[in-house]
Amino acid sequence: MSFSKLGLSEPILKAIADLEYATPSEIQKQAIPVVLSGRDLIAAAQTGTGKTASFALPLLEMLNTDRKLRGKRIRALILTPTRELAVQVESSISQYAEYLNLSSMAMYGGVDSAPHKQRLIWGIDILVATPGRLLDMAHQRALHFDELEMLVLDEADRMLDMGFIDDINKIIERLPKQRQNLLFSATISDDVRSLAKRAIHNPVEISIAPSRASKPKIDQWLITIDKGNKSALLSHLINDLQWQQALIFIETKHGAAKLVSQLEKRGIEAESIHGGRTQAVREQILSDFKTGKIKFLVATGIAARGLDIGDLARVVNYDLPAQADEYIHRIGRTGRAGASGEAVSFVSKDNFRELCAIESRLGHVIARKEIEGFPVKKGVPVSILNYVPKIKRS
Repeated sequence: MSFSKLGLSEPILKAIADLEYATPSEIQKQAIPVVLSGRDLIAAAQTGTGKTASFALPLLEMLNTDRKLRGKRIRALILTPTRELAVQVESSISQYAEYLNLSSMAMYGGVDSAPHKQRLIWGIDILVATPGRLLDMAHQRALHFDELEMLVLDEADRMLDMGFIDDINKIIERLPKQRQNLLFSATISDDVRSLAKRAIHNPVEISIAPSRASKPKIDQWLITIDKGNKSALLSHLINDLQWQQALIFIETKHGAAKLVSQLEKRGIEAESIHGGRTQAVREQILSDFKTGKIKFLVATGIAARGLDIGDLARVVNYDLPAQADEYIHRIGRTGRAGASGEAVSFVSKDNFRELCAIESRLGHVIARKEIEGFPVKKGVPVSILNYVPKIKRS
């Protein structure tokens, strides 16, 4: 199937052709016609399946009318959990709208609000925003929702994980009752369903199974390692395997700064990105990483869903995440759009519970590799998925 069969007009087809989009992904094939029909939608799809286009393309199609935009008004609102994702989504929308007369803006905290206020004076067709900054602008009467036509909740599970439920409820209370609602989430938990009941009416539900959405082109493997040897192991792998690029996930911003310092002492240049850095610095670092100027980026979980890099060779879980779904989101940064990738995890003995949860979520064990010169004093037990019960002898 081609995009031309999905009901999109020529200006949008031309824009996506410029981007070399060949055929729609499974989530795009299923979601775009539903959105164009005007129905509400709940869609579950893993990271890297093309979900942004699945709501952005039909949204642009439906907003491409001669309706005059009033000041301080918006026609479509897309809520995202992080600044990085807001920027990424708005950037994609700008590209898709290349040949349309529609405006868009990303709005998020951590930066001066004055430019956002100034831009809102003229009205915005599509606003991509984080919940906190949006509420702040609403309280200051910098924007009004009375002409809103569409609401998109992007990465709904992540927004709830980050504690935005109260802000989201306050936002929904301000919106017109008559609107189209779209909810996209990597996982549909009970909390996500509870949110959907409040925001979405008689929806169509789409679920793209991982096996269909992103059949593993990601080579996943792990190394058991004592905690104190992790930075030395990482340096060894970078040098010995001649890695040219890696996104390295770590749990704390203090740990990120420390790891960058340790790598640099071994002659490896790296940078870190976390919530403690200013938005301008983060955007510059991300830009440099995408262009290859920075080869090794150490990131806390804040970048797990907001970072979009076309050809990321590998991700490294320097620290295993506490939640199995977070592991899925992290490794989803590589192996995107049909490309191959690599996901490497460092696992110490006290990570065993997290490892079992991750492997249960995957439905298979992750291959283990031993690295010469890095013996393990505190061994990691065999995964429960590999457990073979003892045969009782009579």
